[in-house]
Amino acid sequence: MKAPACVKTIVAIRPESACSATITLGAEMGIPVAGSPLFAVEPVAWSITGAAYDGLLLGSANVLRHGGEGLRALTSLPAYCVGETTALAARDAGFIIAATGSGGLQAVLPVAIEKGCTKLLRLSGEAHVPLAQPPGVTIDTVTCYRVRDLPVGNDLAATLRGGAVVMLHSGEAAAHFTAEVDRLGIARSGIAVACLAPRVAERAGTGWAALAIAGRTEDRALLALAAQMCQA
Repeated sequence: MKAPACVKTIVAIRPESACSATITLGAEMGIPVAGSPLFAVEPVAWSITGAAYDGLLLGSANVLRHGGEGLRALTSLPAYCVGETTALAARDAGFIIAATGSGGLQAVLPVAIEKGCTKLLRLSGEAHVPLAQPPGVTIDTVTCYRVRDLPVGNDLAATLRGGAVVMLHSGEAAAHFTAEVDRLGIARSGIAVACLAPRVAERAGTGWAALAIAGRTEDRALLALAAQMCQA
C-alpha cells in the first residue's frame, strides 16, 4: 500500500552506507526520503588479546561495515545483536545469530546469560552506551570504529527552514543535530523529529514542532512514524 503524499520533507542524517539503506527502504515502502549525512564513520585499528570468549555483543551494523579483517576470527562466536539491521549485517558477514533484540543492547544481555555466556566480547564504536555488568559476567569492550560529526550544509539548512521531519537513529545523532540547528539559528519549532528510541528523544531535547518515538527500534518502524508525522 502506497504511503500518503508527504507535505514535509523527510530527512535521514545517518552516515553512509546506512543513509542510502534508509532511502532504499523508504522507496520500497512508498516513502520518499532525502539523504543528508551529518556523520562519517571511520575504522579504528583494533585487536583482541586472545582471551576465550563465549559470546559476541553487537550494538551497531557499523561494527560489521567497518570492523575489517579481524571479524573473520570471531565468526565462531554466537552473536547477540541489538536489532534486525545489525543481525542482517552480522549474518552476511558469516556470524551465527544467537539472539536479536528490539530495545537496546542491555535488553539482549540476559538472553546471552541464559544461554550460558559468562565472558562476552563487545565490539563497538568509540561512543557507546555503557552496559550494566551482572555479577559473574565479564564484558570486554573493544572499539573498532569512530563517528565524525559533519556540519549542516546550505541545502539541508534551507530544507530545515522550510519545515521537515528529521529521522534520528541514535542519541549521538540527536545531540549533534540539535547543536547544529541551534548553531545556525534555525527554529526548532519548524522541525519535527522522529526518534528511534526513548534515549534518542531525551538527547533531542524540547522545542520541536513535534517529537515522537518509534514503536520498535528498527528502520521500518521509524520510517512509518516519519511518514505519519510529515502529514501534519
